[in-house]
Amino acid sequence: MTTTAANSANGRRAPAFLTDFDDTAAVQNVAELLLNRFGAPGWPSVRQQFRDGKMSLKEYQEITFRDILADRPAMQHYVKEHAILRPWFAELYNFCRNPGPGQEPVPLAVVSQGLDFYISALLERDGFGDVPIYAVDTSFQDGRISYHYNHAYPGRESQGNSKAFVVEQFQRRGYFVVYAGDGASDLEASRQADMVFAHRTLARFCDQEGIRYTPFQDFKSILLTVRQLHLNANGAAPA
Repeated sequence: MTTTAANSANGRRAPAFLTDFDDTAAVQNVAELLLNRFGAPGWPSVRQQFRDGKMSLKEYQEITFRDILADRPAMQHYVKEHAILRPWFAELYNFCRNPGPGQEPVPLAVVSQGLDFYISALLERDGFGDVPIYAVDTSFQDGRISYHYNHAYPGRESQGNSKAFVVEQFQRRGYFVVYAGDGASDLEASRQADMVFAHRTLARFCDQEGIRYTPFQDFKSILLTVRQLHLNANGAAPA
């Protein structure tokens, strides 16, 4: 069920924009980019078990990166050499940071089930290192990766991070949350968000559940929507 921004009132709440990373803010699935280059030979079979519903995303990710044949600096360097951000991300970032003279910035953050170190590598390369990242926090010691799930509902940490939890935290701060994603892991956030931009698999899930969304290919339409929501929240007449 698709809709346009003009069909959704926000009650003049200030907007915040939250985006998934792999296949959304980044054009590629950066996790798979790394696994294709550095993963152990059997990692695709683990991915298939995940796709078949035999394990959670948390389990799949921990297993495949446990045996990865590279350290953090090597993986970050590879991301910087081979991954790109989706068109119009930079323009959206610039607007959110400076929406107008004397106006408060629009919160923009990455919300991902992926790993923090490869997300930060791509953002930092392009000058967006100050974008908050709500992802799986990692630490490296003696060639092993430890995973820390700091964005989960209390008592559900064993299930991994929850994107809906992050969306809800922004809403509790009074923001009208615009969310963009592409996959099954974005569905819970889409159920919670005030406005959804959906790509590929997420669009199909939203259709199945009757969740209103706007399709996107790049971030230009998202920029235009966030800009209009910001103007409306600051007392400008709707376009």
